[in-house]
Amino acid sequence: MISTEKVTEIIYNIADAIEKNKEYLTELDASIGDGDHGINMSKGFTYVKEALQKGESKNIGEIFKKTGMALVSHVGGASGPLYGTAFMKSAMTVNGKESIDANDFVNILKASIDGVVMRGKAKQGEKTMLDALIPAYEASKKSLGNGEEYKEVLKNAAEAAEEGAKKTEEIIATKGRASYLGERSIGHRDPGAASTSIILKAVYDSIK
Repeated sequence: MISTEKVTEIIYNIADAIEKNKEYLTELDASIGDGDHGINMSKGFTYVKEALQKGESKNIGEIFKKTGMALVSHVGGASGPLYGTAFMKSAMTVNGKESIDANDFVNILKASIDGVVMRGKAKQGEKTMLDALIPAYEASKKSLGNGEEYKEVLKNAAEAAEEGAKKTEEIIATKGRASYLGERSIGHRDPGAASTSIILKAVYDSIK
């Protein structure tokens, strides 16, 4: 089980991982987008940390809701609404809980996907964050079904997200700014898939 305090620590670690990879994400976005993904994500998670410091909560759903609202309010471009919606949809699945387990983690990933699909009108294979998020969900669900402990579930999710992000280099972008490049978008990793991979690796690194 992962406690409320640990969930908060994980979100702080996500913020640190995004900050550490800010230039990397910005470079990816400069190739096929507006060149501000890393900067925007770093800024957003700085506000997330501030929001979580303003009042401790034992309700993990409330923590996720605060995180989502901070991202929607402070991250520019498409990333804010997409990540913010993912966290706010996830909040609904764990509302009232003071600890979560591997089953909750799988449900969080599913809720995140539903939120991104709803907000972004996207699907897997279009060179978006879903190309990392959906494989992570599928891998974690399979791992859970195999009876593996939560550390393995999170590890498999993180590895699948990284593999999915890497595969976006082979995909022609059909969504967002990158879609303007057409076939020229091949060879470039999607920034949103990359940041999703970074986030899920930070989650696993926090508990391994």
